[in-house]
Amino acid sequence: MSEPDAQRGAGLGEAFAVWALCALLALAVLVTYARLPAADLYNTSVEGLRGGLGRALVVVNFPLALVAAGILGLVADRGRSRAVDALALLSAALCLVVVVPGVVDQSDLDAKWVNAIPALGVALALALTIAVARRRGVGGVRARVPGDALRLALAVVVVAISIPWLFSELGFYADDVPGLGSLVFAQEIVPEPGQPELRAVHLGHHHGTDGALLALVALALTRQLGRMARPRLRVATTAYLALMLAYGLWNAVQDFWLEQLVKRGTVSVEIPSALRPSLSFAWLVLLAGAAAVYALLMRRPAAEPR
Repeated sequence: MSEPDAQRGAGLGEAFAVWALCALLALAVLVTYARLPAADLYNTSVEGLRGGLGRALVVVNFPLALVAAGILGLVADRGRSRAVDALALLSAALCLVVVVPGVVDQSDLDAKWVNAIPALGVALALALTIAVARRRGVGGVRARVPGDALRLALAVVVVAISIPWLFSELGFYADDVPGLGSLVFAQEIVPEPGQPELRAVHLGHHHGTDGALLALVALALTRQLGRMARPRLRVATTAYLALMLAYGLWNAVQDFWLEQLVKRGTVSVEIPSALRPSLSFAWLVLLAGAAAVYALLMRRPAAEPR
C-alpha cells in the first residue's frame, strides 16, 4: 500500500502555482523592457532583447530568489532525503546572495555577472520542486485551511493596490484605461533628482510589485505549514514566510502610499522605505509584525481538513 499523502509532508500544489506566477512576471518584464526605450523606464540603459533579458535576470534575483527560498522548505519537507536537504541548502545559499549589497542596486538595474549566482539558485529550486513532485507526488492544493478568509481578504487588498503596477509591468499607464483615470494617478510627471521626466508610476517594474508578489506568495505557501512532517523545518519555514509576508506588505503599501497619495498631494508624510535591512524604525516595526505573524501561525497550525 502506498504511503498516505497526509504522511508525505507538505504538498507542492501552491508551490507550482507560485512558480507559474513567477514565470508570468519574468516574461512580462522581458517583453516590456525589450520593446520600450530605456528613457521610458527606470534606471536602466540597455535596450532591445538584451535589455529585456537583462532586466528579467535582475527580477529573477529580486524578488524571485526570495520566493524560491521560501518554497525550498516545503520541497525539503516533502522530499525527506539527505540529497534533497543538501541541494535545498545549496539552492537557498545561492538564492540569498541577493541580499548582499550591490547584487541588486535600485540605482542601476542593468544586469551584472553576479546576478547569475542567485539565478542559479532559483533554477536549482525549480528543478528540486519538479524532481520531488515526480518522486513523491505533488500533494495537491488544500481545499480549506484555517485562516483562509483572512488570507483571501489580504490578497484582495494587495491585488487592488497593485493595479497601477500591473499595467506598468506590461508597459502601459493604468490611467489610460476608461474608468481608471479618475482613480489612478499614473502618468503625470513628478520629477525626482536625476529624473526630471519621471512619471508618478513609471513604466516597467516596481518594488511595489515585488512587495505584492512576496505577500501573495507567503499567503499561499503558509497554507501547507500544518502538513509539514519535520518540526524544526516547519519552525524555520514559518519564520521565513512570516518575514516574507511582513516585508512584502510593507513594500507594497509603501510604494502605493508614495505614488497614489504623496505624489498626488493628498498627504505629505511618507512611509519610510524598507527595501534594505537596516537599523531603523521601519525595520523595527516590520520585524515586530513578522514576529506577530509567526506567533499566529505557530499557535494555530493549519490542520488537515476532515
